[in-house]
Amino acid sequence: MALLTGLWKSFVGGNDKESDWNVVTVFYFDNKKKYFSVSEIDKEEIPIVYAEAHKITFNKTGRGLSYTPLNFVSIFHIDTRKAEVKMPSGHIDQPVIEDNRDGTVSIKYDPREEGVHELYVKYNGEHVQGSPYKFHVDSISSGYVTAYGPGLTAGVSGEPSQFTISTKGAGAGGLSMAVEGPSKAEITCHDNKDGTVAVSFLPTAPGEYKVSVRFGEKHIKGSPFTAKVTGEGRKRNQISVGSCSEVTLPGKVNDDDIRSLNASIQAPSGLEEPCFLKRLPSGNIGISFTPREAGQHVVSVKKMGVHIQNSPFNITVQEQEVGDAKKVKVSGTALKEGKTHGENTFSVDTRNAGYGGLSLSIEGPSKAEIQCADSKDGVLAISYKPTEPGYYIVNLKFADHHVEGSPFTVKVSGEGSNRQREKIQRQRDPAPLTEVGTNCKLTFKMPGITSFDLAATVTSPGGVSEDAEIQEVVDGLYSVHFVPKELGVHTVSVKYREIHIPGSPFQFTVGPLRDSGAHLVKAGGAGLERGEAGRFNEFNVWTREAGAGQLAISLEGPSKAEIDFKDRKDGSCDVSYKVDEPGEYRIGLKFNEQHIPDSPFKVYISPAVGDAHLLEVAQFPDNAQVDKPTQFYIRLNGAKGSLDGRIVSPSGKTDDCFIQNIDGDQYSIRFMPRENGVHNINVKFNGVHIPASPLRIKVGKDDADPAAVHAHGPGLGAVKTGAKTDLIINTCNAGAGILAVTMDGPSRVSMDCTEVEEGYKVRYTPLAPGFYYMSVKYNGGHIVGSPFKIEATGPNLAEIGAQETSSVTVETVQKVSKAAAKQGPALPVFKSDATKVTSKGMGLKKAYLNKHNQFTVHAGDAGNNILYVGIYGPKGPCDEVQLKHKGKNNYECWYVIRDRGEYIVIVKWGDDHIPGSPYKVEV
Repeated sequence: MALLTGLWKSFVGGNDKESDWNVVTVFYFDNKKKYFSVSEIDKEEIPIVYAEAHKITFNKTGRGLSYTPLNFVSIFHIDTRKAEVKMPSGHIDQPVIEDNRDGTVSIKYDPREEGVHELYVKYNGEHVQGSPYKFHVDSISSGYVTAYGPGLTAGVSGEPSQFTISTKGAGAGGLSMAVEGPSKAEITCHDNKDGTVAVSFLPTAPGEYKVSVRFGEKHIKGSPFTAKVTGEGRKRNQISVGSCSEVTLPGKVNDDDIRSLNASIQAPSGLEEPCFLKRLPSGNIGISFTPREAGQHVVSVKKMGVHIQNSPFNITVQEQEVGDAKKVKVSGTALKEGKTHGENTFSVDTRNAGYGGLSLSIEGPSKAEIQCADSKDGVLAISYKPTEPGYYIVNLKFADHHVEGSPFTVKVSGEGSNRQREKIQRQRDPAPLTEVGTNCKLTFKMPGITSFDLAATVTSPGGVSEDAEIQEVVDGLYSVHFVPKELGVHTVSVKYREIHIPGSPFQFTVGPLRDSGAHLVKAGGAGLERGEAGRFNEFNVWTREAGAGQLAISLEGPSKAEIDFKDRKDGSCDVSYKVDEPGEYRIGLKFNEQHIPDSPFKVYISPAVGDAHLLEVAQFPDNAQVDKPTQFYIRLNGAKGSLDGRIVSPSGKTDDCFIQNIDGDQYSIRFMPRENGVHNINVKFNGVHIPASPLRIKVGKDDADPAAVHAHGPGLGAVKTGAKTDLIINTCNAGAGILAVTMDGPSRVSMDCTEVEEGYKVRYTPLAPGFYYMSVKYNGGHIVGSPFKIEATGPNLAEIGAQETSSVTVETVQKVSKAAAKQGPALPVFKSDATKVTSKGMGLKKAYLNKHNQFTVHAGDAGNNILYVGIYGPKGPCDEVQLKHKGKNNYECWYVIRDRGEYIVIVKWGDDHIPGSPYKVEV
């Protein structure tokens, strides 16, 4: 009404008095004698204004309103009820709405096209319950067989898709149905005894299905139908076990050589796959591989691309050694039906099936736990434990082929876990295109921090790195600004206290996007790691690189969630959610019906914080060393309860922290890291995370940086099935860390990773055509561009079923590029131990304005290194700091302060804090 009112102010005299309904009706009915269609004008309703008057065809003139008052651009029609029909062609048609005068209306429509139509019914501008309605229109008169129903157009994997076949007046003839698609689909029919047949089929994997309906050996009208099946709500778990053939290498190979050697085997048909080098039980070095065909095979073993002595050599594979899925025997009722919250067991016998890997995946309403036990007689006992009832799909493969009967459809009954699910969907428009010389912006939300601890760098496609500016837009919302000098993919690294924030490093394309899709969406933030019941928990989603599409956010757990979404209009958004009950939740993020990397996220929601918010962290170190104890302090500030601490390493291992009461409300928490990389320390009070938890600490001097790792090579482009391909992962100047490469696709791949001069070479052989997604992580963080989308074409050499996962993990060594080695003077290699440095003096405890505040540092027993001293206060660094070497690594330091407040005194021996640093000093 507000819009219409604004349009008519000039007509009623141009004053600020708003027009009412009577003014408008008088103008039209009395002044211009035109007709309006107004529903239930005698009832008090809020009129809704609709534009596009050319679609109004139900007024008395048959042409809508032909007069445009005061030269307005659009003619407006006012109605509180609206109905539209969307035809198969996409055009919109208008049905006739008849008021039955009994609180109901009738909608009549004379269709002009055949196919699936959608009926939109709105009241006061809002869809009524169930709208839009779908209905099928046939052009065939009575006496012919027709089919209609939602199962002919769409469905959800693991849930029955239903449609109806009408045979009224069709006479005698055989009726047959078939469903073809990514998975086997069981079909059931029920005769309704009224000339119709109810049909249901169960798709077990997402994708396009062709539904064929024949009558008298001929396709009915519209057959075959195309049904698009999504995987919404499905959970999958998988394991891989099995046996490989092993052959001893000719000649002598040392253990030290294995790291730099790679081996491959070529079958008689020409199929070449990587194989693995290992120490055999006999003590010799050998290769391990899965034979796929009988005959003479050629094994090549190379070091830095050159054959070693005696390579290549031939081996012969016997017929009985080739893995044959048809000879695998499976038994047990658990492949037909199962129970929730209990172990459902079946057995798999591969003793007479040759060598081959056994892979098992279970997909259904819940992620079922899988256990595998190998009995002494060589028969595997496999059990699964689902938590929700419904249909589950069990894919069982041996040597990359389905065993007989696979995939199995299992009906699981029993009580569910009463998990609640909430979902929202939002359309994401493409982000504005950026060009060279323009201001580029990347935003993220991180509440509870200060911008002083944030730093950002941008690396151009040419490898030039520059610092970027970080601005605080509003409280907790930050933006990174930079001006690019070249087109292409840039790497934006954002760090908080020298550690990458969740989602960093980011890919930022200047110029047109080179790719799009769910694999380029990133998500990160505290709300994807932990949360608190009863309050909103937040995280970021970056869709800029993925292009336009629909973002779906789902949350499943013990209670229903309230989900909020804020679009920042720059290719990023802020998502917050609130749940009432603590427990384990799963957050699913999909873009255009596909999960984004690492989705679904498992999040533990703790109870309301309570007294945990009173706790403070003191003297938390910037970094730590492997196998050396490190500690920090917790102040309870009057809170009553129990304190607990656990440290989680980059590899996922957990260890308890040692907690000791120091004085009253103050406790020390001591831990000893066992590996390099970023560790998380979970500190809980009465079972609830304290506000700063999990605390993140960098262990080791040469921390691995995923932003410095790059991948290139033919293995990242278009590849062929059955052909070995490779790529190089350049880890120069990225430090030492854990390199993990995972490949998801329509088949498992044989994959290995060997050391080369600039990093590591990954080789793999795809067996089935389709899209593969390769994730490359360095110390737990995706490198830029990961996951990479790879398309394989060629013949199908393995049976396609559920998605298969292959992975390889390598603990890397530090690499330095030749170019970097030539640049600038190199620092000497120091041998020192900062823990043996001592310091004393009043200047480390209390300071006075405008006076020399002194302390001494004694490093005589700590080896050789450089002493760094810094003093920082409320307004920045202090005015004067002086350091004097007194001999034998003993130092005297004094400083002058001009402003009151709390200051931090930092003392480092090389890169490491000395014991007690940083010191807190009151002035």
